[in-house]
Amino acid sequence: MRERQERLGQALGELPKVRACKEEKDKPKARVSSTDPEARVMKMADGGFRPAYNVQFSVDTASRAIVGADVTNVGSDQGQMEPHLLLIQKEHGKLPKEHLVDGGFVKKEGIEKATAQGVTVYAPVPKPKKEGVDPYEPKAGDSEAVAAWRERMGTAQAKEIYKERCSTVETVNADAREHRGLDRFVVRGVRKVRCVVLWFALTYDILRLLAVT
Repeated sequence: MRERQERLGQALGELPKVRACKEEKDKPKARVSSTDPEARVMKMADGGFRPAYNVQFSVDTASRAIVGADVTNVGSDQGQMEPHLLLIQKEHGKLPKEHLVDGGFVKKEGIEKATAQGVTVYAPVPKPKKEGVDPYEPKAGDSEAVAAWRERMGTAQAKEIYKERCSTVETVNADAREHRGLDRFVVRGVRKVRCVVLWFALTYDILRLLAVT
């Protein structure tokens, strides 16, 4: 009973944070899980909505080793590119020369900051809302970095490079979900979930090392 009361109290404390992230019309609908107050309601692959955490992996395409892993309770991937590059730099003392990310990570500010640090970003260009518009043509207001990214992603070379993501990081994501139980956590709170994720990353990298030696 005491644990339940503590979780309910924590849930009430998290509610203002959830409301602050929503648009004005959605603030009254803000919800917090009473079983895991730090989790956030996110859209799942099956189309449903459930309390969850956003787990992110950075993977070396040559070895398929996990070089960065973290957990956030933010449902959107936008804005996550910069934190992951900083994580890689912190863990390995340097930044990658190239960074392959899926379309959910695309944010102009992230591309600009990565470019300024000497990192070449490979990420899908969003489909234009209007028909007949070339998505790879620089747009008015684009910074030099964003314009270069658009043009780069229109080349055959960039499209071939981006294909490496499917055979590397996506295999890690699939293994985590299908074989390692990361599709559902039995612990509560960001710190404990992050601990589970880091243990998975460590185990995965040891298995990769054994496979290539």
